[in-house]
Amino acid sequence: MPDQQNQANDKALQILEQLYAHEVAGIVRYLHYSFLIMGHNRIPIQKWLREQADEGMQHSILVGEKITSLGGRTPAVAASVGDSQARTIDAILAEALAFEEQALSLYKKLAIEAAAVDDIALEELARSQISSEQEHVDQVRKMLRPTN
Repeated sequence: MPDQQNQANDKALQILEQLYAHEVAGIVRYLHYSFLIMGHNRIPIQKWLREQADEGMQHSILVGEKITSLGGRTPAVAASVGDSQARTIDAILAEALAFEEQALSLYKKLAIEAAAVDDIALEELARSQISSEQEHVDQVRKMLRPTN
């Protein structure tokens, strides 16, 4: 039984490490996007993008603390950000949507593994982040909708 628990803990740590790297990459991604915005909608969109970068930092702290609670170490690298070729608001938002959907998928995987670890706090962290990421996905989808 301890071997199964260790395997579940290791799997949860792997997902948490991926999430940490993803969230840290989000900080860089959203900050980068905020500098690309030009035009008459610059101020509100730039503000929103920088809020997303700030939220990414809070998420990375939350995930990093859980990693160390489970005996792991946070990775010293971010996931690949790449050099975005997006230059329009729609292209930036489309990239942001894909990024948010990837985060949502990772948090859903974490929720499944949390049950195997039998860690209620980890389950709650995963569920809370799923809710947050789903709200982001919904918000970006609305932003990409054409106005009537």
